[in-house]
Order: sequence, then C-alpha cells, then structure tokens
Amino acid sequence: MNIPKVLTVAGSDSGGGAGIQADLKTFQEFLVFGTSVVTAVTAQNTLGVHGVNPIPAEAVEAQLRAVLDDIGADAVKIGMLGHRENICCAAAILAEYNVRNVVVDPVMVAKGGAPLLRQEAVGVLKEKLFPLAALVTPNIPEACALTGMSEIVSLEQMETAAREIHRFGPKAVLVKGGHREHEEAVDLLYDGRNVRTFRTPKSASVHTHGTGCTLSSAIACGLAYGRELSDAVQEAKRYVYAAIESAAGGLAGRGIGPLDHAVYRRRSG
Repeated sequence: MNIPKVLTVAGSDSGGGAGIQADLKTFQEFLVFGTSVVTAVTAQNTLGVHGVNPIPAEAVEAQLRAVLDDIGADAVKIGMLGHRENICCAAAILAEYNVRNVVVDPVMVAKGGAPLLRQEAVGVLKEKLFPLAALVTPNIPEACALTGMSEIVSLEQMETAAREIHRFGPKAVLVKGGHREHEEAVDLLYDGRNVRTFRTPKSASVHTHGTGCTLSSAIACGLAYGRELSDAVQEAKRYVYAAIESAAGGLAGRGIGPLDHAVYRRRSG
C-alpha cells in the first residue's frame, strides 16, 4: 500500500493534548503512517506545564537517522525543539537527507505561559531551520517574537509579519490569527507572491489545547498526499475547527482541555 509517511519532531505532552501525542492522533485521522522523534519530555496536563526535560541532541539525531534511513518521510512536522543544539541537529539531518515538505510550528510558549524555547535559540531557529521549511506557522505572540513587532491586531499587521518572517527563508508563512479579538479566526498565508486568508467562526470553546500542533500536523498530512499548500491549509483549518467544536463540553481534565481529534470518526459513527 502506498500510504504517505509523516514524521513529527516534537516534545511529549503527558496530558495527551499537544506535542507528539496530538500529532500522532492527527496523522491517524488523516490516514497516514506516523513516526516520531521526541525532543523533550514534559510533565503537563490541562492545568499547565509542570516540568520540561529536554532530550540530548545526540539522542534526537539517533532517532532521526533511524526513521529516515529505514522508513523515510513524505512530510515532516517540526514542533517543540527546546534548545539550540536540537535545532542545529534537526536542521543538519533534514538537509543531509534532503527532506521535503517540512512544516515548522515555532513552539515558543505554552498556552498557559510556560516558556518552551530558550530565548538564545530563537535566532538559530530563524537561521538554521526556517530556510528548510515549506511552511512556518507562527501564532500572533510567536510572530511578534520572531519579528520584533510590539503588537499584531490587524490583517495588515499580520501581512507585514508574514512578509518579514518570509525573509528568513521559508517558502511560505501562515500567521495564525486565533489570538485576535475578533468574531472570526482568520489565518493569513503568504508564499512570497500572493496573500490568502482562511476564515472560520471563532469558537466559544475554551478547550483549545494543542490547536497549533494539530493544525501544522494536518497541513503536513495534506502536503504528504501531494496537495497544493493552500488546499492543505484549508483542509487542516476545517479539521481543527471541527475538533475544537466537538470538544466544547470538555474531553479530559479540569483546565484548558484538548481537541477531539477523533471528531470525524465520532460523527460518522
């Protein structure tokens, strides 16, 4: 069977809502074969991040080589890397294996505010990893951190941020607008030539843990199937909105709960 293979390089979320766990659940829903490289182990639940334990770069390299030597990858989703050594390692291996369809979610801060990327590593992320990316998917706080902009509240500012981040080398940038105070969740895609927006209603649900991880993973799945980037983004955004809405009653925990990654199967069942 010619099933697409998608690799996630990210941190482990013990609460199951984000990181490696969210990525693999998303891969399963999109009917791709998922593989993983763990870059950090977090002690985490719906109430917050209680500990972050980075994986040494040599262990990250060993995982990457084990997967790419044998199974390969039609697309790669990069999430939390944690520190500069892991960024340099991931970038070097991806370049060595000439991996295509790399989607970088520049995970910097957890939804509850806990830092997930050391400040000194931000420059390395832009220099080493962004030039390898088919797409970078910052949310508004991440876009501010990457560009130095003090605020992003308008679509014009989102476009300015996307163009600035594009200068660091990725083929395209998707600035996610879910943090804006607006009745719609509007994401803006810039591919170096064209600007396109993707809109869904703003969900009233507070259960949004793992939204960014899930979106970038779903986009990677679309690219692995050979879909055009804009089509992959549109499909991923529809899936994430459905998963948020389905989890509105709360699936697990007493805080900001996870998405319902099985929403399509639950509906069809």
